[in-house]
Amino acid sequence: MFRRSIYKSPAELRAMRAAGAATAAALAEARRLIAVGATPLELDAAAERVIVERGGRSNFQLEPGYRHTLCVSVDDDVVHGIPGDRPFRPGDLVSVDGGAEVDGWNGDAAFTVVLDDPTRPDVVASRRELARVTEHALWTGIAALARARHLNEVGAAIEEAVQASGEYGILLDYVGHGIGRRMHEEPPVFNYAVDRRGPAVKPGLVVAIEPMIVAGAIETFIRDDGWTVTTSDGSDAAHVEHSVAVHADGVWVLTAEDGGAAGLEPFGITPIPIA
Repeated sequence: MFRRSIYKSPAELRAMRAAGAATAAALAEARRLIAVGATPLELDAAAERVIVERGGRSNFQLEPGYRHTLCVSVDDDVVHGIPGDRPFRPGDLVSVDGGAEVDGWNGDAAFTVVLDDPTRPDVVASRRELARVTEHALWTGIAALARARHLNEVGAAIEEAVQASGEYGILLDYVGHGIGRRMHEEPPVFNYAVDRRGPAVKPGLVVAIEPMIVAGAIETFIRDDGWTVTTSDGSDAAHVEHSVAVHADGVWVLTAEDGGAAGLEPFGITPIPIA
């Protein structure tokens, strides 16, 4: 039985908009700066600057032992990669995850891009297809949330979308989560079908949906830095995420600059701003 506290009031949903917008702006700046020769630390500094300018602070830095604003994971690193000073190289598969806290409320989002490499077109094409499948899975999950009666319908929809796209794996040990006063709250948001329904989808539910998809086996290990989650077989990995609010009039993607309009359009869903 889930506590009623997983559901936010209309006023609390309105209060979460600023954290979502700061997260979206910070990640947009990080995306703009990704290029061959740039470094993860440069992205990290730029994202922190944007969040501070919007009156917030990095919620990643509130995690015990973590000092950065972003996680930047490259190639076979799935999530939680620590930003370093190694420049991005042609063909890199880069996943960037970040979040902001504004006035005590949190946002959390991630994206994946692949840098061009004319000398390895097959590698780039394969990595871009993995990124596309992962992005499609995310929006499939958000669209499912908009129509669902129970939360775990989201994971079933994500799994079906991934399976229909080819031989990809979905991490089982890392899932999405509720979000609000803390970055990680109940309930868990699975990226695969489970044998229970989960909490009711109704106004006030706010969750971070985040598929983590790999091109090979789903087994992972944590590197010696104590953070970076990496595929055991060295296969490529992608990670995308948005924080999504369910309210009385529909859904709103808090961490998308357009509220999720472009991502949801192919599913026939129009996101409604939180009034």
